Amino acid sequence: MNKTNPVIKVKGFATNQSVRLSEKTMAKTVQANNFLTDLADVFFFISRFLRETFSRNFEFKEFLRQCFQIGYKSLPLISITGTIMGLVLTIQSRPVLIKFGAVTMLPGMVAISLIREMGPVITALICAGKIGSGMGAELGSMRVTEQIDAMEVSSTNPMRFLVVTRVWAAMIMIPLLILYADAFGILGSWAGANLKGDVSFVLFFSQAFSHVKFMDFLPAVIKSFFFGAVIGFVGCYKGYNAGRGTESVGIAANSAVVLASLLVIIVDMIAVQITDMLV
Repeated sequence: MNKTNPVIKVKGFATNQSVRLSEKTMAKTVQANNFLTDLADVFFFISRFLRETFSRNFEFKEFLRQCFQIGYKSLPLISITGTIMGLVLTIQSRPVLIKFGAVTMLPGMVAISLIREMGPVITALICAGKIGSGMGAELGSMRVTEQIDAMEVSSTNPMRFLVVTRVWAAMIMIPLLILYADAFGILGSWAGANLKGDVSFVLFFSQAFSHVKFMDFLPAVIKSFFFGAVIGFVGCYKGYNAGRGTESVGIAANSAVVLASLLVIIVDMIAVQITDMLV
């Protein structure tokens, strides 16, 4: 019988372990390099956006067209979303408030909940799904079909024409959509209160806004601008830097929705902490 030398076995085992360790190390190094490269690309993308924003020849026509696409064409979806938010919140809260004898506080509670938290966050998440994915898919398809490259060759600045206009349109229109959703949410709350009662329209709205203060509006409006910036940046970045294959369009749209939704929640968490410290 042939017996393998134990020393050879130990050497072979050590060699295999060192090879596996080196492969894992190389894989982790590649992941770290990719992360740092992506982070540098993000900062470079933001710096280009800021530089083109404050340059001459701002594309006002394209900016207005994007405002129409983002704002006006989102009104039906935001109307339904806002109405359902107010209706569901009223139906769920009314029985609990009746037990405590505080049913008269229902309009003010719904108004403050919608204005400060539910309206901005849920509307921003809806916009991340609709607007963010649309930007990612549109710019991704333009990258795949080499339209962006053609714009660069024809001395047209694609960053100024495609990205700056879309991001600024999102930053302006999404706060307006959030206010629009808040109004429909309070209207839906009034409808929900009349399902098992009889409350006049004027009385309900007067009770709702009697509890709302200026500091309830201000933090919500400020963080709404950041929601719009996050959705616009992520959608444009994912689409602008999409790959060359046709499947990259779907990847850009999907990753734009996921990342924008996650960043909206993170921004909201930071905004709530800052508001809690200041107020």
